[in-house]
Amino acid sequence: MARRARPHRRRKTAAKSASKNVDVHSALDPLSALLKSAGLRQSEPEKAPKTAKKPAPKSKALAKTNGIARSPLAVAFPQMPPIAGVKLTSVAAGVKYRGRRDLMVARFDPGTAVAGVFTQSKTAAAPVDWCRRSLEADEPEARVLVVNAGNANAFTGKDGDDAVKEIAATAAQAAKCRQRDVLVASTGVIGEALPVGKITSRLPSLIKGASARPWQSAAQAIMTTDTFPKGATRTCEIDGIQVTLNGIAKGSGMIAPDMATMLSFVFTDADIPSDVLQALLLLGTRDSFNAISVDSDTSTSDTVLLFASRRAKIEKPIARLGDRRLAGFRKALFDLMHDLALQIVRDGEGASKLVEVSVTGAASPAAARTIAKAIANSPLVKTAVAGEDPNWGRIVMAVGKAGEDANRDKLAIRINDLPVASKGQVDPDYVEAEAAKSMKREEIKFEVDVGIGKGEATIWTCDFTDRYVSINADYRS
Repeated sequence: MARRARPHRRRKTAAKSASKNVDVHSALDPLSALLKSAGLRQSEPEKAPKTAKKPAPKSKALAKTNGIARSPLAVAFPQMPPIAGVKLTSVAAGVKYRGRRDLMVARFDPGTAVAGVFTQSKTAAAPVDWCRRSLEADEPEARVLVVNAGNANAFTGKDGDDAVKEIAATAAQAAKCRQRDVLVASTGVIGEALPVGKITSRLPSLIKGASARPWQSAAQAIMTTDTFPKGATRTCEIDGIQVTLNGIAKGSGMIAPDMATMLSFVFTDADIPSDVLQALLLLGTRDSFNAISVDSDTSTSDTVLLFASRRAKIEKPIARLGDRRLAGFRKALFDLMHDLALQIVRDGEGASKLVEVSVTGAASPAAARTIAKAIANSPLVKTAVAGEDPNWGRIVMAVGKAGEDANRDKLAIRINDLPVASKGQVDPDYVEAEAAKSMKREEIKFEVDVGIGKGEATIWTCDFTDRYVSINADYRS
């Protein structure tokens, strides 16, 4: 079973108190267990994000971003309002790319709370280690976020650690804060020395010149092979006070998060402390960033950070995860994260179709997730989708290899709401021509019931096309 995200070790935190009665990594359903221990109920996950974004226009000559043809599944970047206490800026620093933004800085007001979830990779990048240590402090705060694209600063040894320290020291001096209040993230090529001088030389002016509105340029600055910038915004109320949430993300390849996702940063003015933010972020990753896959490969740099400037003040402070006043915020946060996660799948390298895999009837929710991931990650399933072939035998194969209990003689499969298989064999109402026609859609849905229990889960993925091979064959060229 895949390892799950877990909260950082902190003394006297909501995340820790909520997990006293459950081992997040070994529990069959860590989300339900954590909610139960906090006195909450698990809500039904959204099947698709509610978004007003318009898809990119279909055209043989698709628009390009950074010289790359935009994904046919791309969505427009939303209008994102300012967040009180948060300012951003970005620049073309030449870390790897020429003539494109590759360095983003966010500056926060004093007292900004922060939470994070990171890759479970055993070869995690130096910035991941730095952020983990920063968030281990009691009531961690954030004053600066520094993100570069083009170089992951991963597998770079002591030089990589020293580079992060130099970035943090330079940013801290410019922002007049502690070094531990500077969060750092990097994405790009693994194993190459980070040209740290190109970053530190820009930090003082960037920190001084940050403003409240450049959300789209900030999203562009963290892209690597992405074909469109990814953003989402939501509003809600806490105790009658309006709260805003904005999020940006990057990701296109090396996508099979074992924590959160490639890079994603969520900002809010909500008056919520770090320990409660940490618990909310942990819960939110399960059915968003931890429920997607492009190519089954987990990055060394996966990082999700959630910042709360606490400028939308409420009369009575939030002190625990189970506070009923958090219901609207929790829903808005989870919906925003789900939106960003699906945008990443829509931008999967070479993707032409978005695929939803829903598994029911499993022994447990964890078993259902394992089976759904086996289907979503199967190269044979993904290439069949690319070829618009309803080859449901490949789905049967993936269920069988998942290693979880499945009743062959009760197995049922539906493709795009059409009955395909039932009672362990082809459904009597199955019509190959209808199924093949439905596979021409841009959004494909597989439903599989394995006939064992009540466990269910949904995973989102994309197809494999020849462009995926081309992009990754030429990535370092």
